Amino acid sequence: MSGLFEAAKRCIECTEPEAKVALTRGTFDALRDGKISLDDDGVQPEPIGIPGRPAKPSLVTPRDVSQRGLGTNEGRAALVHAVAHIEFNAINLAWDAVYRFRGMPGDYYRDWASVAHDESRHFMMLSARLAQLGRAYGDFDAHNGLWEMAMKTAHSCLARMALVPRVLEARGLDVTPGMTARLRSVGDDATADVLEVILREEVPHVAAGTRWFRWCCEREGRDPDAAFVELLREFVPTGLRGPFNLRARRAAGFGDAELSRLVTG
Repeated sequence: MSGLFEAAKRCIECTEPEAKVALTRGTFDALRDGKISLDDDGVQPEPIGIPGRPAKPSLVTPRDVSQRGLGTNEGRAALVHAVAHIEFNAINLAWDAVYRFRGMPGDYYRDWASVAHDESRHFMMLSARLAQLGRAYGDFDAHNGLWEMAMKTAHSCLARMALVPRVLEARGLDVTPGMTARLRSVGDDATADVLEVILREEVPHVAAGTRWFRWCCEREGRDPDAAFVELLREFVPTGLRGPFNLRARRAAGFGDAELSRLVTG
C-alpha cells in the first residue's frame, strides 16, 4: 500500500494543471477507499519551495496585476482567471498541509485531502468558464500571495491553519457576494453561478482551518482567540479590511468575539 505523504508530494510537484487535477482526484479516491496508508513513513518533509506550476501565468506583484472592468468579456475573463489561479494554488496548499505537518490525527489528513479534491474541481469549473470566454489558464498575469503565506507558515501547523484558511481563504467568503452581484448586473449569470457554487463549498474549507487551528492551540496549551490576534499582528500588521461576510464566517467557525473584533478593528 502506498503512503499518503509521498502521494501528496507527487501532487504538489506536478506542473501540468490537468495532470495535477487527475493526481489529486486519484489520491483522494485511494484514501477514501482505504488503498493508501496514513502511516508516517519516517521521512522528514523537504523544506518548502515553489510548487509545481506551468510556465504561465507569469507571476507579478499584486499591484501589478491588471485591473479590468466587468463590462467586457476580457474583463470578466480576467476575473475568472484570477479566481482560477487562487484555486490552483489552493490545490497545492491543501496537499502541503497534508505533506508538511506530521503526527496529526487521521481526520486532519482526510479533511485536507478532501479540500484538495474540491479545489481541483473548482479549478476545472473555472477553466471551463474561461474557455467559454475564449481564454485559458495562463493567459493573464497572476500573483503568488497565497503560496508566499504558505512559505511563511511552513514551520507551524497552528500558524498555517490560522493564516491560510482563516485569513486568506476567508477573504474569498467576504468578497465573492459582491463579485457575483456585479457579474449578474452585467448579465454574466454563468460566471456568477460558478462563483456561488465555490462560495458554498469554501465555507467548510475555512471551517476545517478553524477546527484544526483550535486543535493545535489545545495541543500547545494556547488560547485560540489570543493566538489568532498575535498571529495577525505578526503576519498581517496592516489588519484585515472589510467588508466581512459575517454569516459565512460564523458558519466557518468564527466566534462572536472574533467577528466583533473584525468589525471594530
